[in-house]
Amino acid sequence: MTEFRIICVGKVKEAFFRDGIESFLGEIRRYQGAEILECADEPTPDMCPAAEERAILQKEGERILKRIRPEDYVIALCIDGKRYSTEAWIRHMRQVLRQKEKGEGAVTFVIGGSLGLSEDVIRRADEKLSFSGLTFPHQMMRMILCQQISVLAKST
Repeated sequence: MTEFRIICVGKVKEAFFRDGIESFLGEIRRYQGAEILECADEPTPDMCPAAEERAILQKEGERILKRIRPEDYVIALCIDGKRYSTEAWIRHMRQVLRQKEKGEGAVTFVIGGSLGLSEDVIRRADEKLSFSGLTFPHQMMRMILCQQISVLAKST
């Protein structure tokens, strides 16, 4: 059984997001292993200079990379990633899952903080995925991702 891991920056503060995420995780776990690993986020001041933004991304990226195992298949959620319909994404992910069944590691999704993901994390990723050209709060994106993984898990 392939395991799904979601590595994300920050905590989910809103109860309605936590409840939704837990509900979808419960659905996923009926079919596959699944876990969420949270990394601490860095305080980001308003009107943050570019150099400070890079330093914040670097610190958060280091925390993320410590959670990724060498054998993991990593999917970075990025606004400039590949977009799929749900049906096309499920077909693509079935291929990824077939490959993972032959080896170790998990399918690991990575969600950055308010500034996104560091270049080091993006370079480590096996692919970049976008659910929309719109920007969503990372808490909402976590719930959306869990919902899509639950659809995938039910279909395999």
